[in-house]
Amino acid sequence: MIPALMPTYNRADLAFSHGQGAWLFTERGERYLDFGAGIATSSLGHNHPGLVAAIAGQAARVMHVSNLYRVPEAERLAERLVAASFADSVFFCNSGAEANEGLVKLMRRAMAETGQPERYRVICCEGAFHGRTLAMLAATGNAKYLAGFGPAVDGFDQVPFNNLNALRAAITPRTAGILVEPVQGEGGIRVATPEFLRGVRAAADEFGLLLGFDEVQCGMGRTGKVFAHEWAGVTPDVLSAAKGIAGGFPMGAILATEAVARHLTPGSHGTTFGGNPLAAAAANAVLDVLLAPGFLDQVAARGQRLGALLAPIVAEFPDLFTGLRGKGLMLGLACAVPAGVMQAELRAHGLLVVAAAEDVLRFIPPLIVTEADLAAAAGMVRAASESLRVRHARPLPVSA
Repeated sequence: MIPALMPTYNRADLAFSHGQGAWLFTERGERYLDFGAGIATSSLGHNHPGLVAAIAGQAARVMHVSNLYRVPEAERLAERLVAASFADSVFFCNSGAEANEGLVKLMRRAMAETGQPERYRVICCEGAFHGRTLAMLAATGNAKYLAGFGPAVDGFDQVPFNNLNALRAAITPRTAGILVEPVQGEGGIRVATPEFLRGVRAAADEFGLLLGFDEVQCGMGRTGKVFAHEWAGVTPDVLSAAKGIAGGFPMGAILATEAVARHLTPGSHGTTFGGNPLAAAAANAVLDVLLAPGFLDQVAARGQRLGALLAPIVAEFPDLFTGLRGKGLMLGLACAVPAGVMQAELRAHGLLVVAAAEDVLRFIPPLIVTEADLAAAAGMVRAASESLRVRHARPLPVSA
């Protein structure tokens, strides 16, 4: 018999009763160091006093009014995001997939409104992940995710990641824009080179295309900048954000320049819940921390420290690991064994991480992670590696 909660996920047999900082506690009293952060979403960790107070305080006043009326909390949030980014205007929604849907709609709409309705196609990169809606499955282009859902939505072309020649070759008179993750999360923590991002910006300008960055996972401080593309010194025309934007409260956003945003006129796009007072209060509380002097520098430094702690372990266990990559507090540990095997072993030692493509484990802790947390995580990785090596007298399964 099917359970009441649809069995869509292969859930670990863990249920958490509460958390504190980067730590989670189960109903049985077990303690885990959370280096998955709700898939890069719990940006301020668990039970952060500022975030808790903001949500509780707003909930006691008004949670939702719809976008039929002004939402002062959302207006303030939009102004702060504009001041901290390339954007001139922001649209709030509920999730990363919804933000990416809106981003693509905005690209198409901008082309149509400027007399180029034939330009509707969007170039995406292989290994990307843009969401689970029908259109975003097509943008992602992963056959496994598309299977069983009928014909793929038309309008998306995939090219190899970090391959500027292939991207330029894919541009046609029907191309409206380009959508790139500066750091691919689900794709295995693959970082776009600065040269690639600059070349993509140049190609978009040359051919009159719109450049979109999907920063659902790599944005909102994750790499040590507000947005990851800042490291390359380029700016997009439109950007999607979500996950860590409200510290765990469901929210997404589309940030755009005025030249693009002005095409979303009343009635052309909408959302019931997006940018409601409660979500905006949570996101403002996250920005209070994120934009505080020195905080992003600390994130970058903690990311470097985590990499420095993990690198010797990678070198010591070449039968288990093949490399380490990433940016800031978005690191990928490439495994020589199936990632699921190593993930389970780490969990048994008290460390929670998230698997990705290419047998990579994502280390994406809360941005408020401490030096002590980093040292504890490295100790757990070493202990799990030693345990896995000892328990397998026969050769470990080799990753495909």
